[in-house]
Amino acid sequence: MKIKLEARGENSRLIAYLSPVLAGLLTLIAGACLFAALGKDPLETLYTFFIMPITDLYGWSELGVKATPILLCATGLAICYRANVWNIGAEGQLLIGSLFGSWLALSLIDIDSAWVLPSVLITGALAGAAWAAIPAYLKTRFNTNEILTTIMLNYIALNMLLFSVHGPLKDPAGFNFPESALFSDSATLPILFEGNRIHFGIVLALFFVVAAWVLLSKTFVGFQIAVLGKDASAARFAGFKEGRLIWFVLLTCGALAGLAGVGEVTGPIGQLIPHVSPGYGFAAIIVAFLGRLHPFGILLASLLMALLYMGGEMVQIEMGLPLALTGLFQGMLLFFLLACDVLIGYRIVVDRKKPA
Repeated sequence: MKIKLEARGENSRLIAYLSPVLAGLLTLIAGACLFAALGKDPLETLYTFFIMPITDLYGWSELGVKATPILLCATGLAICYRANVWNIGAEGQLLIGSLFGSWLALSLIDIDSAWVLPSVLITGALAGAAWAAIPAYLKTRFNTNEILTTIMLNYIALNMLLFSVHGPLKDPAGFNFPESALFSDSATLPILFEGNRIHFGIVLALFFVVAAWVLLSKTFVGFQIAVLGKDASAARFAGFKEGRLIWFVLLTCGALAGLAGVGEVTGPIGQLIPHVSPGYGFAAIIVAFLGRLHPFGILLASLLMALLYMGGEMVQIEMGLPLALTGLFQGMLLFFLLACDVLIGYRIVVDRKKPA
């Protein structure tokens, strides 16, 4: 007996778009079974995980705070993945953006001027783009696999940040804690509403979501990216510059991830610390596919992923469950999404013929 996958005739576009919804429902069912196995009331735990964090305006504002970096990273990754360029390095690009943005913010800590914040943000974005330029050069010059190079650069970026925050950027008046001095008011993002932490970064994130949609669906460059992603040989035959497109998508993604990183240190954190990101760059990979690589789908998926982070913290506080549940739910969501996508495109066939 042999089990194999056989391609279906024609896939339903509606079903393909409903795949994330089905994956979400399966994740909830699996989560309920897990909570029951842990001896917790499934309904009460799911309520604590998914509803309790957003039962007031402050909770909704925190949802926006956590969704902002994920949204920026996932938007950039969607542009890469549309071109079939597999950037797994958004986390490292985010960290490098936060590091170099923090360096400039600390260098200008005594200057009170309106141009300080834009300079810090631009520096973070350029640093993220420069970090993404490394795999772009290696891929276009030596045909190096970008999956491997971007993954390895994540760890280099993390260790650069740790070295800096324990060394040259550590606050000399910080009682030896591994953190920088607090940034000046001129180098921090303004709070949008009093009484919460939601900041101007979310406005930038929404702007780039719209800009990405215009780029991908309304411009010739977006058309070239789509063709390159579907068939690189057809793109070359049409005269599209494959190398330039690879540079463009990687640098764009790096810039958005760098902006996400510098937005964290100039926004809710207000200084450079070792744990700038709890894994936003990696979570953004799931978000990009959950949103079907469409900017507005990614917006909704980012809110869901932010809710997973908040829910993990809430069940830890209220019910004593481990914070690792956040990563577990992310993994289940990705697993069910991939499973649904495979079964939408293929059917399982059991071949009962005995070998001759």
